[in-house]
Amino acid sequence: MREINHLPGRGLQRQQILQLAQTTWIRKGLNLIILGPTGAGKTYIACALGRAACEQDLVTRYFRLPRFFQEMKIAQLEGTYHQLVRSLRKTDLLILDDWLRDSLSLIEAQYLLDILDDRYNRMATMLVSQFPISAWHARFPDPTLADAILDRLVHNAHHVELQGESQRKLRAPRTMSST
Repeated sequence: MREINHLPGRGLQRQQILQLAQTTWIRKGLNLIILGPTGAGKTYIACALGRAACEQDLVTRYFRLPRFFQEMKIAQLEGTYHQLVRSLRKTDLLILDDWLRDSLSLIEAQYLLDILDDRYNRMATMLVSQFPISAWHARFPDPTLADAILDRLVHNAHHVELQGESQRKLRAPRTMSST
C-alpha cells in the first residue's frame, strides 16, 4: 500500500485507498470497481488491496476473467463445478481482473450469475476493468443476464477511477537512439 503512487493526475485519492485497505467494505459484503486506461495501475492497486485483505486474515482469490472461465469449464468437465462454486461462496474477497475485456458467451454469463448470486451482500467482489460501466451491458450475450449480473455488482460498489498515462510507459527505461 505504501508504494502506490498518489501523484496528481492519476485520479487516486489517498484517503479513499487507505480506507479501502482497512477492509471494512469486504466485511460488509460490498463490492469495489476499479476503472482506468491500460497501464494506469489498476491491477497493482487491486493486488495491493487484496494483499491488505490477506494480511487481515480474509480469504482472497484473484483471477483474470478469461482464466476464471477456464477454471469454471475445467471444473464442469471434471465434475467439481459445485465444489468450486461452494469455495467461491466462502471467499471473502473475489478479485476479477480484465473484467469484460472480451465479450462473454452465454455459458460464461450463466457461470457469473451462479457465483455472484451466492455472494450478493454476503461476500465482496472486486472488478478491475478498462471499460466504463456504461459499456458493460453490451458485452453480455443476453440483456436479462446482463441486468441480473450488473444489478448484483454495481449498486453496492465503491468506485476508483484511475486516469493518466500508462505507468509502464512512465517507468520504462529510456532507450538511446541509434543515430
